[in-house]
Amino acid sequence: MQTRPLGRTGMEVSRLCLGTMTFGEQNSEAEAHEQLDRAVAFGINFIDTAEMYPVPPMAKTQGLTERYIGSWLKQRGARDDLIIATKAAGPGLDHIRGGPRLTREQIHQAIDTSLERLNTDYVDLYQLHWPDRQTNFFGKLGYVHSEDEDATPLEETLSALKELVDAGKVRAIGLSNETPWGTMRSLQLADQLDLPRVASIQNPYNLLNRSFEVGLAEIAHREDVGLLAYSPLGFGVLSGKYLNGAQPPKGRLTLYERFKRYTSPEAEAATQAYVALAEKHALDPAQMALAFVNSRSFLTSNIIGATTMEQLESNLASESLKLDNEVLEAIEDIHRRMPNPCP
Repeated sequence: MQTRPLGRTGMEVSRLCLGTMTFGEQNSEAEAHEQLDRAVAFGINFIDTAEMYPVPPMAKTQGLTERYIGSWLKQRGARDDLIIATKAAGPGLDHIRGGPRLTREQIHQAIDTSLERLNTDYVDLYQLHWPDRQTNFFGKLGYVHSEDEDATPLEETLSALKELVDAGKVRAIGLSNETPWGTMRSLQLADQLDLPRVASIQNPYNLLNRSFEVGLAEIAHREDVGLLAYSPLGFGVLSGKYLNGAQPPKGRLTLYERFKRYTSPEAEAATQAYVALAEKHALDPAQMALAFVNSRSFLTSNIIGATTMEQLESNLASESLKLDNEVLEAIEDIHRRMPNPCP
């Protein structure tokens, strides 16, 4: 397993990270533990979760993902061998903290409840799951400016995170679903006010959505704020299993109507092209899609997720797959013809 530096923290994380947002909804506690055991045995040292998980977010299941990881950590021990990342939710989910905001008070409340569920005294990476201000994320386009006076000032949020770092509850901080402006503003405030420097940014990145390359890739390189790529398979779409109207019984898009981001006709056409390319070169389409993400120079870690052990084994196998120039050039050709159908 290759490792890459987590920003300027001195921590090294595995190139593949185990995503866990199915734990507590599509996966039982026993299945979660089985996935964690297998991932660590394979060489993964990086595990990503969030206080709002599992998805879809619901009051009755909120926090179960962290609890399942916590029960596993309690059984396993050797906590210091792992890099555990979690996230504080931004506005919009009223069942969390009575309506989550990224205020000083709520940041402290969020980390304390996450640490309790995770059965640990600290997390290695604490991320802001999405911004407190009005901006574009989760596929929103067409930015419309608002002064957004109700937004929690970024200075307040970062200062609260500094308190967590100083208290030993958090080793490093990161962003998620953030824009180039938000990333650079966070770095600027860190320099000006002696606040923690963000180490990573967790945004979507896959063959159907390469929007990270537009503004954030340069920041990743120049500022050492690497990408933690989520949805590298576009909710499983890039495996090809939903093509031609197929609805596999346990597929996320079959089970949950809310996930529409990767289901447009444009997404279907691009997916057809990528699957055909994989088959032409005797590659598994999902592994090809993951290997493409793995190959990106601005990547810190690729967050894989699975609901079955068979899927997990396939995802893990992408670590050793190196795409040749012919395949990479063909991918670029498809991207030029059908760029970013699912931003």
